[in-house]
Amino acid sequence: MDLTQLEMFNAVAETGSISAAAQQVHRVPSNLTTRIKQLEADLGVALFIRENQRLKLSPSGHSFLAYSKRILALVDEARMVVSGDEPQGPLALGSLESTAAVRIPGLLASFNQRYPKIHLSLATGPSGDQIDGVLEGRLSAAFVDGPVLHPSLEGVAVYREEMTIVAPADHAPIHSGADVNGASIYAFRANCSYRRHFESWFHDSQAMPGKIHEMESYHGMLACVIAGAGLALMPRSMLESMPGSHQVSTWPLPEDKRYLDTWLLWRRDAKTRQLEAFISLLE
Repeated sequence: MDLTQLEMFNAVAETGSISAAAQQVHRVPSNLTTRIKQLEADLGVALFIRENQRLKLSPSGHSFLAYSKRILALVDEARMVVSGDEPQGPLALGSLESTAAVRIPGLLASFNQRYPKIHLSLATGPSGDQIDGVLEGRLSAAFVDGPVLHPSLEGVAVYREEMTIVAPADHAPIHSGADVNGASIYAFRANCSYRRHFESWFHDSQAMPGKIHEMESYHGMLACVIAGAGLALMPRSMLESMPGSHQVSTWPLPEDKRYLDTWLLWRRDAKTRQLEAFISLLE
């Protein structure tokens, strides 16, 4: 196994095609085919499933891809350390939508100014998606609702969010889930930690939400609540940042559920110089 094989493997995993990967790494297709077969023989497993002229990662291939990316990232980091250069290269971050919209824009601007050689990218989505991205190596780190107890992850609490129930302006007082038993709610997909928090609030009162409408943005949720179509749960900081926030009523959760901490998480064995630079600025 050598670095060239890993680069070829990553290219094939990304493109799903020997010919496309060959163009990406500037090699002839036959060379890639031979080197990938040698890598599979060396590891003793099939890394790809060959279907209709396309290559899909096998379960073993998915596992190996995460390690391959980390090995190549460490090699790049070692080169930078030896050369004495300032941190550079890619830094892929994930974030909750509310955190990306309200908490970190200034931080990202400062980071880009201080470390112009680091190419930062940001993906937003529910906590479940972001955690999967970190574990699979697609993301260097992610802002999620935490803490997350996973042996491969470590992190730090960075923001405290006050969660608030958002209801139509003329809604009767809401003190517990029993007051809105059966009400329609607007939330992100099932792997959203805020959605699970909302559902557990209902459960604490032996109540249940009615239909759960899955949305893709807080702006969409807010529009539906303003129209009188149901309830939503969101961080107060996010609500107050949006036009139309004055057209709804808000109701606090009980003290034991009122606040949630946002954490920045990363893999224990994958803290690159780029990520260290980001964490130092965050602190």
